[in-house]
Amino acid sequence: MKRSGLEWKNFLLLILALTFVGCATNSHHHEEQTLRPPANAEPVAAQALLEGNKLFAEHQWTAAKRKFMAAIQAEPTLAEAHYNLALTLEEQGRLSESRVHYKKAADLAPGNKVIWNAPPFRQYGTVEPETQEAPAGPSGHSH
Repeated sequence: MKRSGLEWKNFLLLILALTFVGCATNSHHHEEQTLRPPANAEPVAAQALLEGNKLFAEHQWTAAKRKFMAAIQAEPTLAEAHYNLALTLEEQGRLSESRVHYKKAADLAPGNKVIWNAPPFRQYGTVEPETQEAPAGPSGHSH
């Protein structure tokens, strides 16, 4: 059965609409994922983190990166700054660098479920906290 020109046009419009909706729902996926500073953060670090979040939301990756790095310089143990920097580096395609900061954020915030369970973090596999457990079995491996 041959389709009419109008049916083909409607079919193509439907495909285009579905493609547009799919793309629109996937865009800006990290904007909601940047983390705010905790209440006890150093004021300079907190301000830099908030400014970085704003720049990140505006897709100004280089400027956001500078702000997150400034937050880390002001407070090296601020897990949220490491995490946000990792998101930014990932947006820039710098995956090996982002992995370092995802891991640092996770090490600094072992109970933070957003950091530990975020989709960009999971793409690198599950990060286990460093432990001092003895190896399995008497020789360290099983047979």
